[in-house]
Amino acid sequence: MKYHLLERAFGVLLLAPVSSAIAADVTMPDPNYATATAVMNVIKDAAEQELGLDISTVTTTAVPVIWEAMARNKGEVDIWPDVWLPNQQGLVDKYVKGAGTVKLAQNGYEAKQGYCVTQVTVDKYGIKDVSDLANPDNAKLFDTNGDGKGEMWIGASGWQSTNIEKVRARDYGFADFFDLQVTDEAVAAASLDRAAKADKPWVGYCYSPHQNFARYKLAFLTEPKNDPAKFVVVQPNDDPQWFEKSKVSSAYADTTVHVAYAASLAQRQPDLAAALERTQFNPDDISKWAYAIIVDKQPADEVAKEWIKAHPGDVAKWFGR
Repeated sequence: MKYHLLERAFGVLLLAPVSSAIAADVTMPDPNYATATAVMNVIKDAAEQELGLDISTVTTTAVPVIWEAMARNKGEVDIWPDVWLPNQQGLVDKYVKGAGTVKLAQNGYEAKQGYCVTQVTVDKYGIKDVSDLANPDNAKLFDTNGDGKGEMWIGASGWQSTNIEKVRARDYGFADFFDLQVTDEAVAAASLDRAAKADKPWVGYCYSPHQNFARYKLAFLTEPKNDPAKFVVVQPNDDPQWFEKSKVSSAYADTTVHVAYAASLAQRQPDLAAALERTQFNPDDISKWAYAIIVDKQPADEVAKEWIKAHPGDVAKWFGR
């Protein structure tokens, strides 16, 4: 129930600013984390440059709400540039394969997700595998507030992966030894920064591409190879008993990230829809964009415009020139 109340609250946050921007040709959500914000701005600025469109944005982190708004095909959300699979597979099944109200661009880029630790965690304390977390003595290495439990960031509110991580912590056997923190990514980044600079242990959910791999010495913990029988995910938006019905005790399947868009966009803005199908991103570029936004403090819009100016050939291919 808490999840659904949270989701409705995010829905209000999403729809309120969109209603005032509905006159725009296209609306896109900004989830307020650097990699997705960067991709969103590249798509936005390229489409405005090539097609002369007016594209508005709205900030929200509630992924199910984004999909619901996109599926209504009323211009509330037209393009969602950060569809992580398998994390959002349930939403793809519901809206793309089932209702047909959303389209998923087939071009995607490879990504990786799991648990990361600072390199000192591996070298000094020998924590290399996820099974090492299911040891209360090891968990105490990550205790920074003296309560006897380690701290672990498992994602932000509204992320599908955050729900998965709650289940993984339970099924990997370390949930009782950690304070599983659900916060904005900036909070987690600050705790990682403190740990890295002090050469201290740190553990948390992580994904790549991401600027942190250029900023710090990080290592992924090893995990059992993905096994579909041991990676059964039910999301809160599908079943109130999602936690009890889910079971996850293996690594994520191979991860790809795609662009989704409202089915009506193909009729309203056919040139843009066709461009989204041709758009391809390089994970290394995305990490660089995120680094420029977070570390160099460059506005995301400037980062996007600089890349577009430097890569006219890529943009021309996207827009069929």
